[in-house]
Amino acid sequence: MKSPSELRIPLEAGATTALAYPSDSSPFGATLILGHGAGGGQRSTFMVDFARALSSLGVDVVTFNFPYTEQGRRIPDRAPVLEACYRAVIASVHARLPAPTHALFIGGKSMGGRIATQVAAADPTLPIAGLVLLGYPLHPPGRPTERRDKHLPAVGRPMLFVQGSRDAFGTPAELAPIIETIGRSASIHVVAGGDHSLKLARKDPAAQAAVYDDVQRTMVEWVRMKTK
Repeated sequence: MKSPSELRIPLEAGATTALAYPSDSSPFGATLILGHGAGGGQRSTFMVDFARALSSLGVDVVTFNFPYTEQGRRIPDRAPVLEACYRAVIASVHARLPAPTHALFIGGKSMGGRIATQVAAADPTLPIAGLVLLGYPLHPPGRPTERRDKHLPAVGRPMLFVQGSRDAFGTPAELAPIIETIGRSASIHVVAGGDHSLKLARKDPAAQAAVYDDVQRTMVEWVRMKTK
């Protein structure tokens, strides 16, 4: 398995680091940018394991740190700063794509996915083929009325939601009417028994590995279909 290469992404104030994981078997012309969640950067176990697994299945993957993570702070930046960072990563990665036919997808875990949707909804001209959202944070835990979905119909690209059945930030049942409103461009993959990080309640390493493997293969197959 190839080691990721480090990229410096210039921002309006300073820069951040991205890691590029090149596909190492049967690439099919797609790159997926994944933003990290609020509590862990791009070098968290979840992000690294997913990036490596997806690249082994044929997708080029790029992860990156939002500014607060890059600077060693714990509290996330405000939305405009997060969005500006994500846009800068998209621009930098798009400029490096090997060919005009190479498709670019964006998304991320929890907050990273939410920021990806906000960036896509705000600019229909961005060269994005689709979005992959791992544990979309529809609302804060215990506050189901504080929804983060008004912008989703404006995303205007295919979206794959990967949601645990017991996600405290929004269950598949809560997402269902939103996905129905968006239409056929949005779909959901439900992780039975999964929480916000797609983890099972019981500690069973083999079962957990199987869940993650199923999610990763689902993501790659979805990207493959949207690349054709």
